[in-house]
Amino acid sequence: MAKPVHKQARAWQRMLSGRRLDLLDPTPMDIEIEDIAHGLAFVARWNGQTEGDYAYSVAEHSLLVEALFSRISPKAPAKWKLAALLHDAPEYVIGDMISPVKAAVGPGYEELDERLAAAIHIRFGLPAKTPANVKRQIKKADRISAWLEATQIAGFTRREADKFFGAPDNALLAGLSIRMRPPLEVRADFTARHDGLLTDMG
Repeated sequence: MAKPVHKQARAWQRMLSGRRLDLLDPTPMDIEIEDIAHGLAFVARWNGQTEGDYAYSVAEHSLLVEALFSRISPKAPAKWKLAALLHDAPEYVIGDMISPVKAAVGPGYEELDERLAAAIHIRFGLPAKTPANVKRQIKKADRISAWLEATQIAGFTRREADKFFGAPDNALLAGLSIRMRPPLEVRADFTARHDGLLTDMG
């Protein structure tokens, strides 16, 4: 007797652009910056546990990380600034979790994140994997951003933030502050910064 054929569960999601993105097997052709910007502008950092009238979005965080990366590596070419802007881009479809939860979920989450990141990078003319030295600098910017967010809007004391994220170089923080803005405003700024960096890349 023949075994029953089981249909594979649907793993694609319809994007507002009309694209159908397979989250388990993403292809660059199904990725649009408008979908990424929109999704990230509505994904809250810190599980929404932040002060203010608006959630602090992953899109806003990404803009801050790119600004910090540009201060850490002022001579970096536009492509690595774009990599910094897109460092959390997969979260537009898989959401954001705090790091200890990501670790508890296990390698499955990391593999999913890496597949999506590779497709996103290829779509916008970047290497599928960011070079290790560039990735370290982006991670440094990410941790400084987390420190700022923790102390300014997430209720952490400076001592707690120093413990979890490391005390930042004050020179890198000059003139920077956390902004709580409407999602559509952040979406527009994220898209504009992406477009500007692509232009700089030629």
